[in-house]
Amino acid sequence: MRQKTRDMTSGKPAGIIVSFALPLMLGNVFQQLYTVMDSVIVGRGVGVEALAALGTSDWLSFTAMGGITGVAQGFSVLIAQCFGAKDEKRLKKAVAMSVWTGSLITLLIMALFIGNLSRLLGLLRVPDNIRQPAHNYLLILMFGLVATALYNICSGILRAMGDSQTPLRAMIGASAVNIILDLIFVLVFHWGVEGAALGTVLAQVCSGAICFWQLKKYGIWNIEKADWKWDWEMAGHLLGLGIPVAFQNVIIGFGGIVIQYVINGFGLLYVAGFTATNKLYGLLELAAVSFGYATSSFVGQNLGAGKYGRIKEGVRASAKISIGIAVAIGAVLLLFGRSILKIFISPEASNASEVLTIAYNYLAVMGATLIILYLLHIYRSALQGMGDTLIPMCSGIAELVMRILIALLLPLIIGKEGIYFAETGAWLGAMVILIGAYRKRIRRFD
Repeated sequence: MRQKTRDMTSGKPAGIIVSFALPLMLGNVFQQLYTVMDSVIVGRGVGVEALAALGTSDWLSFTAMGGITGVAQGFSVLIAQCFGAKDEKRLKKAVAMSVWTGSLITLLIMALFIGNLSRLLGLLRVPDNIRQPAHNYLLILMFGLVATALYNICSGILRAMGDSQTPLRAMIGASAVNIILDLIFVLVFHWGVEGAALGTVLAQVCSGAICFWQLKKYGIWNIEKADWKWDWEMAGHLLGLGIPVAFQNVIIGFGGIVIQYVINGFGLLYVAGFTATNKLYGLLELAAVSFGYATSSFVGQNLGAGKYGRIKEGVRASAKISIGIAVAIGAVLLLFGRSILKIFISPEASNASEVLTIAYNYLAVMGATLIILYLLHIYRSALQGMGDTLIPMCSGIAELVMRILIALLLPLIIGKEGIYFAETGAWLGAMVILIGAYRKRIRRFD
């Protein structure tokens, strides 16, 4: 099992975290190509209205998928601790219960969103001329949540055991599949946004299958029949870790839905401009997410091994590296943001210049404050690695409150431009809570 997994309880923390995070970062680059290529192909090949239809779907899909990814991330904390403690029997029991509980939660989320999709789009004030394609796009993605769960549960187990290479290979393969299918379904078959959604789902099936197969090679699925029997104690432990992370993602998503509600009221051009920038959002934070996963696995394994001094050293290294990366990315966005955003917008569109200006102004605000987002990810992941998912959930509530207050109030004070600061304000509120909680908790190990 340990041929490609990694024991993080010995060696220089900074080197271990960087070498673990780099494959994850590359994997996240390819994962973000899903949404970026969807938007590029749809925006340039179909038009601004189709791009806006994708944009109105973003936060709803994030909320649904965030519930699943959050649960999987929480489950991986216990698996990392079992792996670090070298308790293989409990590890396999945790894996079996992760599959059971993850499957049940996925089916529940699918039922809630599919059953209320039209109602949700109505509440969001999605413009009538793009409501039907937005509905169709989301419906396909919601049925594809099974594939989302397969990838996130399997990749979460792999990362918990120190394997960041397989999720990278899975993302490279899935990204290639997604781009090819987008080109065929949208530009050749002319299936519009529905074709883009179908390509994304099939690509997710590919990534999940690769991770599942690697776990089979490790022998993870050679679980005894008794381990598959429902265990309330283990399931409760996993849900205690996973539900707060899922809830955290859901309430962040709800805050985004409020922002989308406000933006939809500003008209089609604002929707299209924000969509172009939001499609880059995943690329902006991909290094933060990668170092966050690395930090969580590092902290979890060392907590299981009882090596508390290494936890502090590893988190400090992650924070310093992340700040450097955030500064570099922010500078690139401020200097070359307009050129980057042009790939999403057809130059033939009569309103292309106005959409581009809206998109760049939003991107510039986020780029200038990216350090806040990166520190948020590091300290949130450190707390989760310690088994504390309650404070990160509270930070998500802080994000929700800040997003809603800024989105609803600031535009009334300074105009439409006030909506640009909703994300930055939300990050700041969460970061303050997380850094304070981490410092308080780490003192217990001194």
